[in-house]
Amino acid sequence: MGVFVFLPLVLPLTAWPVARLAEHHLHPRAATRLLTAVAAVLAVCSTLCLALLMVVGTAQLPGNPLPDAWSDPEVRAALPHDEIAGRAAIPALLALVAVCGRVLLRHRSVRRRAARALAGLPDTPVAVLPDPEPYAYALPAAAARRSRGRIVVSRGMLDRLGPAERRALFAHERAHLTGRHDRLLLVARLAAAANPFLRPLRTAVTYSAERWADEEAAVRVGSRRVVARAIGRAALAPGGARPMALPGFAVAGPVPRRVAALLAPPPAPRAWPPAGTAVGLALWGAVVGVAVSALSSANSALALYAVLKAATPL
Repeated sequence: MGVFVFLPLVLPLTAWPVARLAEHHLHPRAATRLLTAVAAVLAVCSTLCLALLMVVGTAQLPGNPLPDAWSDPEVRAALPHDEIAGRAAIPALLALVAVCGRVLLRHRSVRRRAARALAGLPDTPVAVLPDPEPYAYALPAAAARRSRGRIVVSRGMLDRLGPAERRALFAHERAHLTGRHDRLLLVARLAAAANPFLRPLRTAVTYSAERWADEEAAVRVGSRRVVARAIGRAALAPGGARPMALPGFAVAGPVPRRVAALLAPPPAPRAWPPAGTAVGLALWGAVVGVAVSALSSANSALALYAVLKAATPL
């Protein structure tokens, strides 16, 4: 296993530059998908290597259920850093499972509460809640019990917007449902929970998903200024009861950046930037980090399997 087992734990650092540059230089659709994929692969690889270290550490604990041969001196000599890293990996992996489980439970709870809020309302694509607080969000298909999900908006939000701005709002939320942004955001949250070094990617995915919906809304409405004005008015509204785990209109965060992006020319619809640019170099650096992480975790898994298989009596 050697040092290769530790590389996937720190290789998410190679994705930090692209997390910052992609949201400015790539189309939001491409940025959201690329950053989510990078975060998912890096999180899986780091979790796998942490699990391998946990096996090494568990084998050294007295009374463990593993074969006795796995703690022989010959096996320990073939698996370096077993005393410190192996035992430290046990509570680390347990904490990882607990945090990821908390993210999943919170996501499920938020969707259930959002679905219960619609009880008694007509089964229409757009659900208007008689709430004076302004908010709007996209409720996914499973929670809304509809094949395409539902758009939930409060009366307070509709009262703040004009007819054209309402169309922008509905187009924005419809883009969230069509693009399945709730799934991408959940993957990014789980990746950040599995490895704290992936938190910048979670932030970038959240922003890029909103920008993706902004651009889709601008195309449908036919005016980027209308969408920017709608976001600005919605963001100035006090309070709001939008479920934070669901994608929504004018979410808390870098609203001025979104408005400025809409007032600028539309982004180029390219999925991969030129290699000579800063974002191109950053993206290739992230790809190399993903590849090295995958190879390191695979090498460590095969090495541990070979060592333990040789040590296990037939």
